[in-house]
Amino acid sequence: MEPTELQTLREAIKASPDNLPLRKLYAGALLRHNRFDEAEAEFKEALRAWPNDNSLKVGLAEAFFKNNKTSVALILMEELTESGQPPASVWLLYAKILQKAGDAGAARDAYEKAIILDPNLRDNFLESEINLASQRQQPNEPEKIKLGAGPGEGGDPERIVDIERPKIGFADVGGMEKVKEQIRMKIIFPLTHPDLYKAYGKKIGGGILLYGPPGCGKTHLARATAGEVNANFIIVGISDILDMYLGQSERNLAAIFQKARSLKPCVLFFDEADALGANRTDMRHSAGRHLINQFLDEMDGVGHDNEGILILAATNAPWHLDPAFRRPGRFDRIVFVPPPDEPARESILQIKLKGKPVGNLHLARIAQQTKEFSGADLEAVVDIAIESKLEESMRQGQPLPIETDDLMDAAKRHKATTKEWFQTAKNYALFANEAGLYDDILAYLGIKK
Repeated sequence: MEPTELQTLREAIKASPDNLPLRKLYAGALLRHNRFDEAEAEFKEALRAWPNDNSLKVGLAEAFFKNNKTSVALILMEELTESGQPPASVWLLYAKILQKAGDAGAARDAYEKAIILDPNLRDNFLESEINLASQRQQPNEPEKIKLGAGPGEGGDPERIVDIERPKIGFADVGGMEKVKEQIRMKIIFPLTHPDLYKAYGKKIGGGILLYGPPGCGKTHLARATAGEVNANFIIVGISDILDMYLGQSERNLAAIFQKARSLKPCVLFFDEADALGANRTDMRHSAGRHLINQFLDEMDGVGHDNEGILILAATNAPWHLDPAFRRPGRFDRIVFVPPPDEPARESILQIKLKGKPVGNLHLARIAQQTKEFSGADLEAVVDIAIESKLEESMRQGQPLPIETDDLMDAAKRHKATTKEWFQTAKNYALFANEAGLYDDILAYLGIKK
């Protein structure tokens, strides 16, 4: 059934066919209702009557663009941008068409002209697409962030933070399906379905705090998140930020955020977040509080636009993190990353053994015997089994396949490293859990509140 708006406008045009504003309204309405062929025909017909009307040419170029007729849309837009002083909206459309045509450099120039003329036209999704296309065109030029040393002789040497383009995705992460789903909803879907999220007023970006026992794959998961959306990935550690000189730590943090804003979409991953964002009430010195205040300002995007920056952080001790980080717009999702369950352990073992000489393995048996083992523990099991097999292979003078019994013996020799963490976490979950933040820990341990 045809929308009432189109029916009404069509009837009005029948009564007044020479009304230019009416024809423009009708053609624009056809575009909004995704009737691109009809919109193209309507703009062409109107241009026959009013051949010098630039707004009709812009509308026709948009109809061509929507109809995937990029070449003819480009020709029309080149004519429009070379004559006179086109408005910001024309430069924005030109940027979109150039981006679709694969000319990321020209698309960036056109987009920057649009934003200079009208900052309200900023399109974070288009920015992300242009940035990604530019990086694909220059694959052999990996970027780095240079963080300056403090003043004076004998200061820290200049530090370099690498910017990665991860090649792994969620398929390379064993298990963690619940965690992956939360990351998809918060980070991946806003990038892959921007129009849907805009309709609900949801921004592209935000923060997720991953917590749990060490060695359970929090860093690996963050890197896979960046790979899943083909985004840049910056991993930030304590040593990248902290500096002995007053104010330099804050400048280092600001430089990293600023670089991330220029590389949207970008996943910023803060490892050991509790060390950078410790509770300010526990601090004796003002320098640490200044750094936390800077961290909070950067996350809030004070004076900047953070849309398109995806912030992940990992900690083994979320109870030491300043509560201000948990406010909406910052780390508004706190996600428990538990030790892998049995199917996940089997999947991790399969990944860790890929490319190695193996016999007829029964990984399900090993997964059953490695309850509470973290991903790092399972990697240790594989390493122990390999070391034993190497000794035997050297004695026999030929490589021998790893068998189920080798892995079972290795699992008996290695103890789960997560048990100590759960002892500490259980106390916080039972006695310092008024807001229910650590309910997932109790659920994992089978403890009812």
